[in-house]
Amino acid sequence: MTRYLYSYSCHEEELELCRLELGRLLDAPLSDGFVVSEHRVHPSRSPFLKRRVELALSGASLPELLEQLPLVDLNGATFKVLCTVADAPYSYEEQRGLERSVGASLIGVADMRQPERLLGITFWQQRYWFGDCVEASAVWLAHRQKPQNYSTALGTRVARAVVNIAAGPAGEALKVIDPCCGMGTVLIEALSMGINIRGVDRNPLAVRGARVNLAHFGYSKDLVSLGDLRELEGHYDAAIVDLPYNLCSVLPIGEQLDMLESVRRLADLAVVVTTEPIETQLSASGFSLMDRCELHKGAFTRFITLVK
Repeated sequence: MTRYLYSYSCHEEELELCRLELGRLLDAPLSDGFVVSEHRVHPSRSPFLKRRVELALSGASLPELLEQLPLVDLNGATFKVLCTVADAPYSYEEQRGLERSVGASLIGVADMRQPERLLGITFWQQRYWFGDCVEASAVWLAHRQKPQNYSTALGTRVARAVVNIAAGPAGEALKVIDPCCGMGTVLIEALSMGINIRGVDRNPLAVRGARVNLAHFGYSKDLVSLGDLRELEGHYDAAIVDLPYNLCSVLPIGEQLDMLESVRRLADLAVVVTTEPIETQLSASGFSLMDRCELHKGAFTRFITLVK
């Protein structure tokens, strides 16, 4: 089975979130700055992923790998070679040297500015590896500029990670609901990844704002509707629930339980975002804990809990 080496980076404050998201998305343990997985996921899916290199050809030494490269068929495409640091602490100069060595061994035309094909070289488990390479595009950055927003809403990076925690590598195959969608931050991140999601909120102003935001990015306003989570019907593969509507209205425990029991009825799996630990309420609602993390920003903490 083909494997892929992904490089990633994150701020220290987001390390737990990165671990949880990439663990779900790639179903593989994190090493220092890279992950090797059998899942073929576009690196733009995650706010933390930087690059993906297919581990296609390998050699126990660099010469052993290089002698295979003249047989690689580029179908006439121009190319560029990128080195991804994994198991070996190569310096900047050494990385550029590896790229030049690989490029010189390929039959084709290199183009450093607008290549038709990206190729990767890396060193992992005492072997040199070569294969197709894909770089991430930070598409979520454009989603920061929404016409309507809450000052306390999830940031686009966090929202994108939360969607991936809920959807995992299956992504487009799932049916997802955000029953407290607010201004639609989670919806926009999910839709930009091709995930089938619907949003509901009991606040008419939030629904109106979410529809404006969806339309701004070219998505149908019909994906959001007015409604109370506790009255929703249907079945979903996953739910994403930012439980407190904002920092000033943390819900009473009784209302939390009502909402969580409704989520349990609606979805097989849920990611619940809160401003305080709620494992007791989740357990009382019939959920089993799968994983959790804390996201700190100054003195403020968000708790992100994955349950089924």
